[in-house]
Amino acid sequence: MQRAIELAMENIDKGGGPFGAVIVRNNEIVAEASNKVTEDNDPTAHAEVVAIRKAADKLKKFSLEDCEIYASCEPCPMCLSAIYWARIPVVFYAADRHDAEEAGFDDSHIYNQLAKSEEEREIRMTQLKPDLTPEVFKKWNEHEDKARY
Repeated sequence: MQRAIELAMENIDKGGGPFGAVIVRNNEIVAEASNKVTEDNDPTAHAEVVAIRKAADKLKKFSLEDCEIYASCEPCPMCLSAIYWARIPVVFYAADRHDAEEAGFDDSHIYNQLAKSEEEREIRMTQLKPDLTPEVFKKWNEHEDKARY
């Protein structure tokens, strides 16, 4: 946890966001990262996501089920989703979403939006169903060399 917080502090000094993340396997650091949103002009470059990408690349696998993640702050909904997709079974965090909100990071807004029905959300979602829509999953199900994830 200490290293995740150090990464967050170092990133502030470099002009980045106050977030750091470390992925550990068998008590050894596999990957570490800080928030790169403003540095890379990438709204998805949160510390946890960047660390997951690095760990998956280093370990040459997309499932990190044998790892744990340490984050300087409670993961936002996007990062939490990435953690689920990476199959990381344990998350440790320091600050929580309320601390982040007090610092001007409004993750709670996204949590609140997700709790609403699609019709009530700020972002309008419309399903379009072209004729080929069912064919995509049919092709996937029939594909013999697919990597399940």
